Amino acid sequence: MMKRIAVLPGDGIGQEVTKSAVHVLKAVGREFGHDFHFSYAPVGGAAIDKENDPLPEATLRLCRSSDAILFGSVGGPKWDGVPREQRPEKGLLTLRKTLGLYANLRPVKVFSGLAGQSSLKPEVVSGVDFVIVRELTGGLYFGKPSERRRNGNDEEVVDTLHYHRKEIERILEKAFETAAQRKGKVTSVDKANVLESSRMWREVAEETAKRHPEVTLEHMLVDRAAMELIHNPKSFDVIVTENMFGDILSDEASMLTGSLGLLPSASLSENGPGLFEPVHGSAPEIAGQNVANPMASILSAAMMLRYSFGFEKEAQAVEKAITDVIDSGHRTSDLAVRGGRTLGTKQMTEAITSVLEEDTTTAGIMSAYA
Repeated sequence: MMKRIAVLPGDGIGQEVTKSAVHVLKAVGREFGHDFHFSYAPVGGAAIDKENDPLPEATLRLCRSSDAILFGSVGGPKWDGVPREQRPEKGLLTLRKTLGLYANLRPVKVFSGLAGQSSLKPEVVSGVDFVIVRELTGGLYFGKPSERRRNGNDEEVVDTLHYHRKEIERILEKAFETAAQRKGKVTSVDKANVLESSRMWREVAEETAKRHPEVTLEHMLVDRAAMELIHNPKSFDVIVTENMFGDILSDEASMLTGSLGLLPSASLSENGPGLFEPVHGSAPEIAGQNVANPMASILSAAMMLRYSFGFEKEAQAVEKAITDVIDSGHRTSDLAVRGGRTLGTKQMTEAITSVLEEDTTTAGIMSAYA
């Protein structure tokens, strides 16, 4: 059966790393006998330049009619002067909200060959493997009112943190389901000593835990969670939290791996297409120079195979290929070490693709003789 993939490269290095992910997905299609159909559309700054809209209606229609969305990155100083409602980032936020992409899954895994790349000691980060489950369509980023306004001679500003109980229930349910497939521990992060929204969050977490006796629940205030990510990151399995806390903590956690270029993500809805994107930004200062790390985008494609298509074997094959390439000593410039082998974006993509093809061919030979 054909799988329809909407490809939204966006801006900056998004164009390059998305091309890498498509290249690997095409190799997966050849090796495993899948029919992937790729359709391209502009988003973010590229869409502003072309359509004067960060999310054109045609792009949204394509996403709605697809089985999954491969997203690059958006933004850059070129569009800093654009009005707030037309900024490149607005295209992504609107896409998340319109498609109901409420659950953002961000795996944080330290590859054994890269434990020395982190700014923390190798013994602290070696073996780190957890997932941040971030609520993505509520909270401060979407609450109303959100505005500046005059109050007599004074100027004031307001942002609103708003959640429906059902929104909290569904993200916590996703976190417990995820933990049940892993090590069986959920750390629910909030600010219940200050915020009423966090007190409701904590109540719902307790209710959800009763339905999942196989999973252990712990509560943690967000400031302590920020410290524990540095002090004892191996203590985590699944971290679940609201939108803004998740945004901040996931960027902090990305530094455990040594580079943002290694962090993929999946944004999932209840019944529509999922969106898969690297955590990093558009990095316009290195765009077009063949130095961007494509691994986060390729790992996002692996998450697409797993979560949107149910292709677990194929997802594992992509992840193994990346692990093998790293273990062989290949690095992109963001991971370069003295005396190591540094590859450009295209060369790293080819190296991963070659290992993937070699591994699947070898597996086929082995199974034939089994």
